[in-house]
Amino acid sequence: MKISNPIQKLLFTLIYIVIVAVLYATGVGCVFRSIFGIVCPGCGMTRALISLLRLDFIGAINYHPMVFSLPILYLYFLVDGGLFKSKKLNTLLLSFIGLGFLIVWIGKIM
Repeated sequence: MKISNPIQKLLFTLIYIVIVAVLYATGVGCVFRSIFGIVCPGCGMTRALISLLRLDFIGAINYHPMVFSLPILYLYFLVDGGLFKSKKLNTLLLSFIGLGFLIVWIGKIM
């Protein structure tokens, strides 16, 4: 699904924030973990973001080392997947970020 309208992007962002806040406040936390019983590749990201908002960079990294990739991914969302003019560079960037999440996830489940 491609969202091109800036208003739709803002609405999508706000809905996502509300859903994450409700899951966090109710103690459900990670839906993936609730269903499958194992951590997901993004487990710890909400706590990492909260630490980041408190300017606790060490705490954010401890919760999830890939927390600093989120602004890049959000920017990627805002510019419709075209951070670079070259499609290969965009694919390479996403591949490195995905690999980072995979490495962190494997480290957490081991």
